[in-house]
Amino acid sequence: MVSANVIALLYLLSAVLFIFGLKGLTGIRSARRGNALAALAMLLAGITTLVDIGKADYRWIVAGLVIGGGIGAYVALKIAMTAMPEMVALFNGFGGGASALVALSVISLAILEGGEPLGASASISGFVSVLIGGITLTGSLVAFAKLSGKLGGAPIILPGRHWINGFLVLTTLGAAIYFLLSSGADATALVTSFLVATALSLALGVLLVIPIGGADMPVVISLLNSLSGLAAASTGFVLSNNLLIIGGALVGASGLILTQIMCGAMNRTLPNVLFAGFGGVSAASDSRDYQNITSYGPEEAAMVLESAMSVIIVPGYGLAVAQAQHAARELGDLLEARGAKVAYAIHPVAGRMPGHMNVLLADADVPYEKLFEMSAINSEFKTTDVVLVVGANDVVNPAAETDPQSPIAGMPILKCYEAQTVLMIKRSLSPGFAGIKNALFENDNTMMIFGDAKVVLQGLLAELKELGTA
Repeated sequence: MVSANVIALLYLLSAVLFIFGLKGLTGIRSARRGNALAALAMLLAGITTLVDIGKADYRWIVAGLVIGGGIGAYVALKIAMTAMPEMVALFNGFGGGASALVALSVISLAILEGGEPLGASASISGFVSVLIGGITLTGSLVAFAKLSGKLGGAPIILPGRHWINGFLVLTTLGAAIYFLLSSGADATALVTSFLVATALSLALGVLLVIPIGGADMPVVISLLNSLSGLAAASTGFVLSNNLLIIGGALVGASGLILTQIMCGAMNRTLPNVLFAGFGGVSAASDSRDYQNITSYGPEEAAMVLESAMSVIIVPGYGLAVAQAQHAARELGDLLEARGAKVAYAIHPVAGRMPGHMNVLLADADVPYEKLFEMSAINSEFKTTDVVLVVGANDVVNPAAETDPQSPIAGMPILKCYEAQTVLMIKRSLSPGFAGIKNALFENDNTMMIFGDAKVVLQGLLAELKELGTA
């Protein structure tokens, strides 16, 4: 038997590796190392837990490892980088669901088998784990459906949704109070109250996420990630497992911090994101009311790029939808070969998950040193010859700075409008998540190029190459 001191030391080592892994994820260059350290920490934690348990039916454990590991490896190898947001949402849900199932099984078995009472602390923690884990599971499934296009990205607003959610919350609390205050009640009734709370939490997860628009998914994914950590920490209290408490708390805290950063990047509060149903169809009634739009083709745009000595490429969700990251990198390489200075400007909420654009451009082998966060590059637009906006919308809308009545007033934006020329690639004049006009479209220095981002970029490449050989 391994001594308790050795077990504690291994758990401590795992916790330290988790911390360094999380630290590594804060930087682009160190993210791979951080991910590897966190994976090593999880492996060490799992082995240590099995050693600590001692007797166990390892057939089920091995079967779970083979099946789960096989699915994970398959997904990791096959998933496209453009589908990463929905995959992250799905994994968040699985984490919350796993925590809820563990807490549910421990408490249910303790009641039905008449074993040693868990005590008030473990019982409360179990309810919290099931409640948060259930919300995380179904909420993440809804986020996955929205991001993958199976449900549609627009908010789904149910009549009286706040009253419905309030009723479900109160009913869940009622079931929890009954469970905690009815220690002498029939075991079946206690388990039933626990299962009712579980079912209600699953329903809450669906109802809380369906009113949230697709463009708010960076915030939602961050929040769901945080909730999965909190569910794990609560399960750790049920199991009296310190490492699970530490790991869950780390994930929960980091997720909350990231959620706040995402909200700050949109100049909105978390309640506004969760409950306002922002970006609905009704808000877009005047979104196509443009008076001064001029459409250009790849040939005219290529002539502008040909003479540019400095170019900033601004990627947005349209780049992800069109899977145009490789074409963007090829265009950037060609411009550099012609003597231009090329950089990529990244807005914190561009795309559908935190770091979405970084992931896509890394997939296209764009060097890390060419990726610049908004705060680092905004001062460069004034001296830039051409800004190429690929599928971004609200994150470059000057209305955030010029119109105090705008829904996005005060939202930090990439100051593309300050450049000498703006090449705006979009499929149409359709609005962004705010459902409003983009003032940049009508600026005198803006050239609108309508079409699929990948097709347009490939057209620009062809035209530039032709100009180079002329």
